[in-house]
Amino acid sequence: MNEKKNPTSTQQGHWVLAAMGKRVLRPGGKELTEKLIDSLNIASSDDIVEFAPGLGFTAELALKRKPHSYIGVEMDESAAAELRRTIDGPDRRIIIGDAAHSGLPDASADKVYGEAMLTMQNERQKSAIVSEAYRLLKPGGLYGIHEMGLTPDDVSDETKRSILRDLSSVINVNARPLTAAEWSDLLVAEGFEIVHVETNPMHLLEAQRVIDDEGLLRAVKIWFNILTHAEARERILAMRDTFRRHMENINAVAIVAVKK
Repeated sequence: MNEKKNPTSTQQGHWVLAAMGKRVLRPGGKELTEKLIDSLNIASSDDIVEFAPGLGFTAELALKRKPHSYIGVEMDESAAAELRRTIDGPDRRIIIGDAAHSGLPDASADKVYGEAMLTMQNERQKSAIVSEAYRLLKPGGLYGIHEMGLTPDDVSDETKRSILRDLSSVINVNARPLTAAEWSDLLVAEGFEIVHVETNPMHLLEAQRVIDDEGLLRAVKIWFNILTHAEARERILAMRDTFRRHMENINAVAIVAVKK
């Protein structure tokens, strides 16, 4: 029986969007990613590590800073193969690995960052990944994250449960976003000191954000693809409806922390 691999109905939400041509898949959009990279202050002497580079959008921004070296740690072999098509050259490599157990040497990086990946992990896994970032960094090194957030910091447990339930049902991932304070506490618990916190609305699927992130021409192509793919359209509209329904309590959070 020739079954279709990873049909749209069961794919994780970000891969559905990627299949429609969307490149910027971070919750706070291109704007928050750029702020994160700016806050990391990547220099030509820096050895940097990116956890889960995905489609490579942020890697491109980081590599424009011409760091001394770049390593992307990617679990998905097909994503890694695609990344290697554009990220190559001296001291530029993609390795297959788990962000919690990268296999890279202790204190080998000046900057480590990851986006939209901690949200998908449980509490233990979140801590393991943050701990791995701490291990990889040299003293004084910076760690940056960009994740889905909950707001305000005192959001009720009932509201949290409702959001987590609805998110999991539409994106096919057990998403576990945290408040900005909780994200900060997670980093501090693993030994980091918070340097900078930035937030943005969760407007990933709103028209203006799509244009801002992708440019008008690509945005039109994405919308055309969505209109002409019924199953994907149904999934994406359900995601957008969920984001809108909880818009007062969902945002995006970027944090930069330092290893003391």
